[in-house]
Amino acid sequence: MRDRDRKPKFHRSEGSKGADKRPERRRETGRRPPWRGREGADDDTVILYGWHTVTAALANPRRQIRKLLLTENAARRLTEDKIDTRVTPEIVRPNLIDQRLGPDAVHQGLLMEADPLDSPGIDTLAEAGIVLVLDQITDPHNVGAIMRSAAAFAVKAIVTTARHSPEATGVLAKSASGALELVPLVTVQNLARSLNEMNERGFMTVGLDSQGHENLGAVALQEPLALVLGAEGKGLRQLTRETCSVVARLDMPGEIKSLNVSNAAVLALYIGASRLGLMG
Repeated sequence: MRDRDRKPKFHRSEGSKGADKRPERRRETGRRPPWRGREGADDDTVILYGWHTVTAALANPRRQIRKLLLTENAARRLTEDKIDTRVTPEIVRPNLIDQRLGPDAVHQGLLMEADPLDSPGIDTLAEAGIVLVLDQITDPHNVGAIMRSAAAFAVKAIVTTARHSPEATGVLAKSASGALELVPLVTVQNLARSLNEMNERGFMTVGLDSQGHENLGAVALQEPLALVLGAEGKGLRQLTRETCSVVARLDMPGEIKSLNVSNAAVLALYIGASRLGLMG
Protein backbone atom coordinates (compact mmCIF):
# COMPACT_ATOMS: atom_id res chain seq x y z
CA MET A 1 0.00 0.00 0.00
CA ARG A 2 1.40 3.41 -0.96
CA ASP A 3 2.07 5.97 1.80
CA ARG A 4 -0.40 8.46 0.37
CA ASP A 5 -3.15 5.84 0.55
CA ARG A 6 -2.43 5.01 4.16
CA LYS A 7 -5.30 5.93 6.49
CA PRO A 8 -4.47 8.16 9.46
CA LYS A 9 -4.52 6.52 12.87
CA PHE A 10 -7.20 7.76 15.25
CA HIS A 11 -7.74 7.23 18.94
CA ARG A 12 -10.89 7.98 20.86
CA SER A 13 -10.76 10.41 23.73
CA GLU A 14 -12.02 8.95 27.02
CA GLY A 15 -12.02 12.33 28.75
CA SER A 16 -8.89 11.54 30.79
CA LYS A 17 -7.11 14.38 32.52
CA GLY A 18 -3.57 13.20 31.91
CA ALA A 19 -0.98 15.78 30.96
CA ASP A 20 -0.44 16.33 27.25
CA LYS A 21 2.97 15.49 25.90
CA ARG A 22 3.82 18.53 23.88
CA PRO A 23 6.85 18.57 21.62
CA GLU A 24 9.66 20.82 22.70
CA ARG A 25 9.51 24.07 20.73
CA ARG A 26 12.73 25.70 19.67
CA ARG A 27 12.97 29.34 18.73
CA GLU A 28 15.62 30.51 16.34
CA THR A 29 17.82 33.29 17.65
CA GLY A 30 17.58 36.58 15.86
CA ARG A 31 13.95 36.03 14.93
CA ARG A 32 11.10 38.25 16.05
CA PRO A 33 8.62 36.67 18.47
CA PRO A 34 5.58 35.08 16.84
CA TRP A 35 2.14 36.66 16.72
CA ARG A 36 0.80 34.94 19.79
CA GLY A 37 -2.65 33.53 20.39
CA ARG A 38 -4.41 33.19 23.72
CA GLU A 39 -8.04 32.53 22.84
CA GLY A 40 -9.44 29.48 24.57
CA ALA A 41 -6.07 28.06 25.62
CA ASP A 42 -3.15 28.41 27.99
CA ASP A 43 0.14 30.21 27.25
CA ASP A 44 0.64 30.93 23.54
CA THR A 45 -1.41 28.06 22.12
CA VAL A 46 -3.16 28.92 18.84
CA ILE A 47 -6.70 27.58 18.50
CA LEU A 48 -7.81 26.75 14.95
CA TYR A 49 -11.21 25.35 14.02
CA GLY A 50 -13.37 24.79 10.96
CA TRP A 51 -12.67 22.80 7.80
CA HIS A 52 -10.74 25.34 5.69
CA THR A 53 -8.77 26.70 8.64
CA VAL A 54 -7.65 23.32 9.97
CA THR A 55 -6.96 21.67 6.63
CA ALA A 56 -4.85 24.67 5.55
CA ALA A 57 -2.86 24.33 8.79
CA LEU A 58 -2.41 20.60 8.15
CA ALA A 59 -1.02 21.43 4.71
CA ASN A 60 1.42 24.00 6.11
CA PRO A 61 4.72 22.35 7.10
CA ARG A 62 5.65 25.45 9.14
CA ARG A 63 2.68 24.92 11.46
CA GLN A 64 3.61 22.79 14.47
CA ILE A 65 0.57 20.87 15.70
CA ARG A 66 0.08 20.09 19.38
CA LYS A 67 -3.33 18.41 19.40
CA LEU A 68 -6.10 17.62 16.92
CA LEU A 69 -9.70 16.91 17.96
CA LEU A 70 -12.07 15.45 15.36
CA THR A 71 -15.61 14.19 15.32
CA GLU A 72 -16.19 10.85 13.59
CA ASN A 73 -17.70 12.60 10.55
CA ALA A 74 -14.76 14.98 10.23
CA ALA A 75 -12.27 12.12 10.59
CA ARG A 76 -14.09 10.17 7.88
CA ARG A 77 -14.04 13.16 5.53
CA LEU A 78 -10.31 13.70 6.05
CA THR A 79 -9.70 10.04 5.27
CA GLU A 80 -11.85 10.17 2.13
CA ASP A 81 -10.01 13.29 0.94
CA LYS A 82 -6.64 11.65 1.75
CA ILE A 83 -5.61 14.56 3.98
CA ASP A 84 -2.68 13.72 6.25
CA THR A 85 -3.46 14.63 9.86
CA ARG A 86 0.29 14.58 10.74
CA VAL A 87 -0.55 13.71 14.36
CA THR A 88 -2.82 11.05 15.83
CA PRO A 89 -6.18 12.79 16.38
CA GLU A 90 -8.55 12.32 19.27
CA ILE A 91 -12.05 11.30 18.17
CA VAL A 92 -14.57 13.22 20.27
CA ARG A 93 -18.26 14.05 20.33
CA PRO A 94 -19.29 17.40 18.77
CA ASN A 95 -20.45 18.74 22.15
CA LEU A 96 -16.91 18.46 23.54
CA ILE A 97 -15.70 20.90 20.86
CA ASP A 98 -18.78 23.04 21.51
CA GLN A 99 -17.77 23.26 25.16
CA ARG A 100 -14.27 24.38 24.21
CA LEU A 101 -15.32 27.03 21.70
CA GLY A 102 -18.83 28.06 22.71
CA PRO A 103 -22.15 27.36 20.99
CA ASP A 104 -21.75 29.99 18.25
CA ALA A 105 -18.49 28.66 16.78
CA VAL A 106 -18.96 26.83 13.46
CA HIS A 107 -16.23 24.23 13.91
CA GLN A 108 -17.47 21.54 11.49
CA GLY A 109 -16.05 18.87 13.78
CA LEU A 110 -12.41 20.02 13.74
CA LEU A 111 -10.36 21.75 16.44
CA MET A 112 -6.59 22.10 16.46
CA GLU A 113 -4.17 23.33 19.09
CA ALA A 114 -0.93 24.51 17.52
CA ASP A 115 2.14 26.67 17.92
CA PRO A 116 1.95 30.23 16.57
CA LEU A 117 3.77 30.92 13.33
CA ASP A 118 6.94 32.98 13.46
CA SER A 119 6.61 36.63 12.50
CA PRO A 120 9.20 37.72 9.93
CA GLY A 121 11.03 41.02 10.37
CA ILE A 122 10.10 44.20 8.54
CA ASP A 123 13.43 43.98 6.69
CA THR A 124 12.34 40.73 5.03
CA LEU A 125 9.47 42.30 3.05
CA ALA A 126 9.68 41.59 -0.65
CA GLU A 127 10.30 44.77 -2.61
CA ALA A 128 7.63 43.92 -5.17
CA GLY A 129 3.87 43.57 -5.33
CA ILE A 130 1.54 44.78 -2.57
CA VAL A 131 1.80 44.81 1.21
CA LEU A 132 -1.07 45.69 3.54
CA VAL A 133 -0.45 47.72 6.70
CA LEU A 134 -3.08 47.70 9.47
CA ASP A 135 -3.12 50.64 11.88
CA GLN A 136 -4.68 49.33 15.10
CA ILE A 137 -7.55 47.38 13.51
CA THR A 138 -8.75 45.35 16.48
CA ASP A 139 -11.84 43.47 15.30
CA PRO A 140 -10.81 39.83 14.61
CA HIS A 141 -13.62 39.34 12.07
CA ASN A 142 -12.38 42.32 10.06
CA VAL A 143 -8.73 41.31 10.24
CA GLY A 144 -9.61 37.73 9.27
CA ALA A 145 -11.64 38.95 6.28
CA ILE A 146 -8.78 41.25 5.25
CA MET A 147 -6.38 38.31 5.41
CA ARG A 148 -8.66 36.22 3.20
CA SER A 149 -8.77 39.04 0.61
CA ALA A 150 -5.00 39.46 0.91
CA ALA A 151 -4.49 35.81 0.03
CA ALA A 152 -6.82 36.16 -2.95
CA PHE A 153 -4.81 39.12 -4.27
CA ALA A 154 -1.40 37.49 -3.60
CA VAL A 155 -0.43 40.14 -1.03
CA LYS A 156 3.19 39.64 0.03
CA ALA A 157 2.61 40.31 3.74
CA ILE A 158 0.43 42.06 6.29
CA VAL A 159 2.13 44.45 8.71
CA THR A 160 0.42 45.11 12.03
CA THR A 161 1.25 46.41 15.47
CA ALA A 162 2.12 44.12 18.35
CA ARG A 163 -0.36 46.02 20.53
CA HIS A 164 -3.93 46.97 19.64
CA SER A 165 -4.33 44.10 17.21
CA PRO A 166 -6.21 40.80 17.55
CA GLU A 167 -4.44 37.52 18.23
CA ALA A 168 -3.87 35.19 15.29
CA THR A 169 -6.15 32.51 16.67
CA GLY A 170 -9.79 31.52 17.11
CA VAL A 171 -12.27 33.89 15.46
CA LEU A 172 -9.62 35.64 13.36
CA ALA A 173 -8.29 32.36 12.00
CA LYS A 174 -11.81 31.12 11.21
CA SER A 175 -12.68 34.38 9.43
CA ALA A 176 -9.45 34.13 7.43
CA SER A 177 -10.55 30.70 6.15
CA GLY A 178 -7.03 29.31 5.78
CA ALA A 179 -5.30 32.57 4.78
CA LEU A 180 -3.43 32.62 8.10
CA GLU A 181 -1.20 29.91 6.63
CA LEU A 182 -0.67 31.77 3.35
CA VAL A 183 0.02 35.44 4.11
CA PRO A 184 3.00 36.28 6.38
CA LEU A 185 2.14 38.48 9.37
CA VAL A 186 4.80 41.01 10.30
CA THR A 187 4.33 42.48 13.78
CA VAL A 188 6.08 45.72 14.70
CA GLN A 189 6.36 47.75 17.88
CA ASN A 190 6.23 51.18 16.26
CA LEU A 191 4.19 51.53 13.07
CA ALA A 192 5.41 55.02 12.09
CA ARG A 193 9.04 53.93 12.41
CA SER A 194 8.33 50.85 10.29
CA LEU A 195 6.58 52.94 7.64
CA ASN A 196 9.61 55.25 7.54
CA GLU A 197 11.82 52.21 7.02
CA MET A 198 9.55 51.05 4.19
CA ASN A 199 9.68 54.52 2.62
CA GLU A 200 13.49 54.40 2.73
CA ARG A 201 13.46 50.99 1.03
CA GLY A 202 11.43 52.38 -1.88
CA PHE A 203 7.89 51.40 -0.90
CA MET A 204 5.10 53.70 -1.99
CA THR A 205 3.09 53.96 1.24
CA VAL A 206 -0.51 54.98 0.54
CA GLY A 207 -2.75 55.71 3.50
CA LEU A 208 -6.48 55.26 2.89
CA ASP A 209 -8.58 57.94 4.53
CA SER A 210 -11.91 59.59 3.72
CA GLN A 211 -10.13 62.97 3.88
CA GLY A 212 -7.45 61.96 1.37
CA HIS A 213 -6.40 64.52 -1.22
CA GLU A 214 -6.96 62.23 -4.24
CA ASN A 215 -9.16 59.32 -5.23
CA LEU A 216 -7.05 56.15 -5.08
CA GLY A 217 -8.07 55.33 -8.65
CA ALA A 218 -6.38 58.53 -9.87
CA VAL A 219 -3.08 58.06 -7.99
CA ALA A 220 -0.06 56.94 -10.05
CA LEU A 221 0.73 53.77 -8.12
CA GLN A 222 4.03 51.93 -8.24
CA GLU A 223 5.66 48.81 -6.80
CA PRO A 224 6.42 47.96 -4.11
CA LEU A 225 3.11 49.31 -2.83
CA ALA A 226 1.98 49.44 0.79
CA LEU A 227 -1.72 50.15 1.36
CA VAL A 228 -2.29 51.45 4.88
CA LEU A 229 -5.71 50.95 6.51
CA GLY A 230 -6.98 52.45 9.75
CA ALA A 231 -9.55 51.24 12.23
CA GLU A 232 -13.24 51.87 11.61
CA GLY A 233 -14.40 55.08 13.22
CA LYS A 234 -10.95 56.36 14.18
CA GLY A 235 -9.29 55.86 10.81
CA LEU A 236 -5.56 56.42 10.47
CA ARG A 237 -3.76 57.91 13.43
CA GLN A 238 -2.23 61.33 12.79
CA LEU A 239 1.39 60.15 12.89
CA THR A 240 0.52 57.30 10.52
CA ARG A 241 -1.05 59.77 8.07
CA GLU A 242 1.96 62.04 8.26
CA THR A 243 4.35 59.15 7.61
CA CYS A 244 2.57 57.84 4.49
CA SER A 245 3.94 59.16 1.20
CA VAL A 246 0.37 59.63 -0.12
CA VAL A 247 -3.03 59.82 1.58
CA ALA A 248 -5.89 58.84 -0.74
CA ARG A 249 -9.63 58.27 -0.49
CA LEU A 250 -12.03 55.76 -2.01
CA ASP A 251 -14.77 57.69 -3.81
CA MET A 252 -18.25 56.12 -3.79
CA PRO A 253 -21.06 57.03 -6.24
CA GLY A 254 -23.88 56.16 -3.83
CA GLU A 255 -25.43 57.85 -0.83
CA ILE A 256 -23.20 55.96 1.62
CA LYS A 257 -19.65 57.25 1.23
CA SER A 258 -17.75 54.85 3.47
CA LEU A 259 -17.21 51.09 3.63
CA ASN A 260 -16.49 48.54 6.31
CA VAL A 261 -12.68 48.35 6.59
CA SER A 262 -12.54 44.79 5.22
CA ASN A 263 -14.62 45.84 2.19
CA ALA A 264 -12.44 48.93 1.72
CA ALA A 265 -9.41 46.63 1.72
CA VAL A 266 -10.89 44.52 -1.10
CA LEU A 267 -11.63 47.59 -3.21
CA ALA A 268 -8.19 49.09 -2.59
CA LEU A 269 -6.51 45.79 -3.43
CA TYR A 270 -8.48 45.50 -6.66
CA ILE A 271 -7.55 49.05 -7.68
CA GLY A 272 -3.91 48.53 -6.72
CA ALA A 273 -3.53 45.15 -8.41
CA SER A 274 -5.27 46.40 -11.56
CA ARG A 275 -3.16 49.56 -11.82
CA LEU A 276 0.05 47.61 -11.25
CA GLY A 277 -0.82 44.92 -13.80
CA LEU A 278 -0.92 42.16 -11.18
CA MET A 279 -4.30 40.71 -12.17
CA GLY A 280 -2.81 38.08 -14.47
